Amino acid sequence: MGKQSTHLVWDWNGTILDDIQAVIGATNAAFAEMGLEPITLDRYRELYCVPVPVFYERLMGRLPTDAEWAVMDECFHRHYIARRTVCGLTAGVRELLARWRLDGGSQSLLSMYGHEELVPVVRGYGIEEHFVRVDGRTGPSGGTKAEHMERHLAALAAGGAISAERTVVIGDAVDDAVAAAHVGARAVLYTGGSHSRKSLEAVGVPVVDTLGEAVDMARGLVG
Repeated sequence: MGKQSTHLVWDWNGTILDDIQAVIGATNAAFAEMGLEPITLDRYRELYCVPVPVFYERLMGRLPTDAEWAVMDECFHRHYIARRTVCGLTAGVRELLARWRLDGGSQSLLSMYGHEELVPVVRGYGIEEHFVRVDGRTGPSGGTKAEHMERHLAALAAGGAISAERTVVIGDAVDDAVAAAHVGARAVLYTGGSHSRKSLEAVGVPVVDTLGEAVDMARGLVG
């Protein structure tokens, strides 16, 4: 693994990809189709959680039925896809990925975005080469990241000297920290995505405002 023994697992949406405006736009477009009131970004960050149906419960006062969830999920993704194409990478992340790799560090990407959609999108941004593995969600949407993190880390461990104990997850969601803890890894959470700082700080892991700070913090957590 070169000079650095820390392995980074990056989140995609809201972390590497600066897509929060696309997310809130798609959310409100979907809400309009479903007869729900629009939501502000601050309110979204205050209420958002995983599993996503619980987020809708916070908005509606009840969990959506399976049929309602299927419609909500389809509406959101249809509107999100139309908006994602204009999203750029988070400021400075391209350089951070290149520098970590140049310095001998390893890194991978794990997202709850569908795997078949994720891989060509990452490739299209020209950063695929920086990752030893890129995994998206398999199976239905609406779940949590923990089981996907378990498979991701198992695959990494099988392919080389990467262990959960020396892994730091960098993401924008409480679910990233929960998934990291599930496999015995550390986490650093970034405020530029889906959650408010207050909700991130409640998890008890380091919270930062830039991805540069996240990488520096990750290096210090493992050594």
